[in-house]
Amino acid sequence: MFKTIVNALKTPDIRKRLLYTLLLIVIFRLGCYITIPGVNAIALNEAMGASANGIAGLIDIISGGAFSRFSIFAMSISPYITASIVLQLLAMVIPSLEKLVKEGGEEGKAKMNRYTKIITIILALIEALGIFLSYKSSGIFVDQTFLTGFIIVLSLVAGTSFLMWLGEEITSKGIGNGISMIIFVGIVAGLPGAVETIWNLIFVNGTFSTTGLITALGIIIGAIILVAGVVFVQQAERRVPVQYAKKVVGRKMYGGQSTHIPLKLAMAGVMPVIFASSFMTFPALILQIFIPNVATQTGFWASIYKFSIATSTSAVPIGYSIANAIVYLLLIVGFTFFYTYATFNPAEVSSNIKKNGGFIPGIRAGKPTTEYLSSIISKLTWFGGLFLAVIAILPMLLRFTNLNIAFGGTSILIVVGVALETVQQLESQMVMRHYKGFLE
Repeated sequence: MFKTIVNALKTPDIRKRLLYTLLLIVIFRLGCYITIPGVNAIALNEAMGASANGIAGLIDIISGGAFSRFSIFAMSISPYITASIVLQLLAMVIPSLEKLVKEGGEEGKAKMNRYTKIITIILALIEALGIFLSYKSSGIFVDQTFLTGFIIVLSLVAGTSFLMWLGEEITSKGIGNGISMIIFVGIVAGLPGAVETIWNLIFVNGTFSTTGLITALGIIIGAIILVAGVVFVQQAERRVPVQYAKKVVGRKMYGGQSTHIPLKLAMAGVMPVIFASSFMTFPALILQIFIPNVATQTGFWASIYKFSIATSTSAVPIGYSIANAIVYLLLIVGFTFFYTYATFNPAEVSSNIKKNGGFIPGIRAGKPTTEYLSSIISKLTWFGGLFLAVIAILPMLLRFTNLNIAFGGTSILIVVGVALETVQQLESQMVMRHYKGFLE
């Protein structure tokens, strides 16, 4: 990996892309420290300290601490992620959208991107209103006038819109997937806090603790094993052999070569976890709009709120955590299947193999090939989805201890996944450049 980065820095075009990506990341991190006008800093620290374990804590981790500072990037890119989920689910039930995705080409992608932006702005407006109404009575705003509320909501929506633009710029002119990169940077920004937590385990109030040292070593070893497992699953693939028949064209013979179809064990990557997290916390954000102080109330809607935030807090009964973990697991597996089959169509791949005169050894062309590929994809997706789910719910196990580590299983999964994806894109850029240089 380090060799790839060094070689990329030696290449002028790729170096420009890397520096441009770094510049946009710096802009993102600077924006995380720009507080929205009309916020009382002293009251803000008290309010955020009291709600650090709730939905605010989860948003704060994703936003890289921007939420606890109530900055212009406090909502991060979560409305965009939710909008992507909504639009892709709609594409499964609305024929016109499904046709646009499958047959629209570049124009179809541009239209879907435009629809995603529109939904993002709507959801960002709803979430910004929810945040303002939730903290309206906490005293963190200098006043509660309409103008103050308008400025706060406008600032939050503008911040999310700007992050959406940053993500597109990183994707088109930088290196890697821009949206994933923003989430990656936000999570990595919490690494110093995690290191400080481990340090405090070893030295309690300046006094060395043997128990704390053993606990810290256990956390570090566990994190290394977890990272190794994530890398193995992300890089593992099932290679399906494909043989192409020989054919004569004029006086020349073509074909006859043997190749393979690489099927990733975790074809969907980290997106199912990101989608599931956004899906689980969205009800809590909506409830905060219509029911002020819902977290301190009782009743049906308060139960729904507690269920929604059980992934990110220990301040709810264990029953909510168990129910949340089960639904969270099912959502991750479901989104894994959805994302996998959205990117890999066994019938389409089988048809292309048949058109090019190929076949899988021992499998007849046509429907048997489709069924064979579907069977392999199904098994791989089950394993990959369950692996993602187990990693994602690991923080819930730590909840039964006194540990408060910001870097949970989901965070490591996202960080490692995005890092691997970025390195692969660097390698692809270098290969493309070498091919261009050879052809020129």
